[in-house]
Amino acid sequence: MKFGLRYCNTGYNIDPTRAVELMQAGEEAGFESAWTVEHTVLPEGYESPYPYSADGKVAGGANDIPLPDPLIWMAYVAARTSTIKLATGILILPQHNPVITAKQIATLDLMSTGRIIIGVGVGWLAEEFDALGADFSTRAARTDEYIAAMRVLWSDEAPTFDGEFVQFKGAYCRPQPVNSAVPIVVGGHSRAAARRAGRLGDGFFPARGISEELLRLARDTCEENGRDPDALEITASLPADLKEIPHLADLGVSRILVPVAPMPDMATWIKNPDDALAWKDHLDRYRDL
Repeated sequence: MKFGLRYCNTGYNIDPTRAVELMQAGEEAGFESAWTVEHTVLPEGYESPYPYSADGKVAGGANDIPLPDPLIWMAYVAARTSTIKLATGILILPQHNPVITAKQIATLDLMSTGRIIIGVGVGWLAEEFDALGADFSTRAARTDEYIAAMRVLWSDEAPTFDGEFVQFKGAYCRPQPVNSAVPIVVGGHSRAAARRAGRLGDGFFPARGISEELLRLARDTCEENGRDPDALEITASLPADLKEIPHLADLGVSRILVPVAPMPDMATWIKNPDDALAWKDHLDRYRDL
């Protein structure tokens, strides 16, 4: 079992010194990865329901939450660490230009010596899409196409792509990532997200919690598309009771994310570097699951 840190570009960690100190401590303790979140804007008075809280609002409805850009935050931390992987969890992919994003990610992967993981999702906040001039109604279809287009840019000799939303011919996008690919983890809690993970993802992160039904659907979709279901890496949130970790391992979960910011219904979170170092015993205990 691998363990990562979650919500890393929030709270205290918007301070660059604190961010680096915590990530270095996490690296020393044995955490495998550090996961960031993304919202470019939180429009005042939004009506789109936030799917991860009882009241349908982010942080109780606050709009002025500092959320540094995840890729820039990751670049800063990558320069001050050496082994911990840096991940988005998630990047709202249909809000981005896929060609520019592929270039940014490839550069970041190269400069971090291959330590980048990209978690992607379709997004839920229609008002944010409006503010960015992005079409909310086509976000799922564009996410699928953007994933495919980015993979072509990362791997092909003379990248060419002819889709509904993205077209390019002989578009050299250099540098390519370290291994001509960057792992893509599909986030989401819906059947559509599970199917997307099975078709296109290297991993699946059902953010609301592990659902055996969704895991089965993701793996079945892998098989339907000629892919190895055992190669689909499953990431899960830290359970409220650590004794549930072996059960998650039995379900095929191979990575658990521990929050570094307070979350509803979650008594356990890492507040500072000492907390991160204190997790070493837990990491050692569950590493071989």
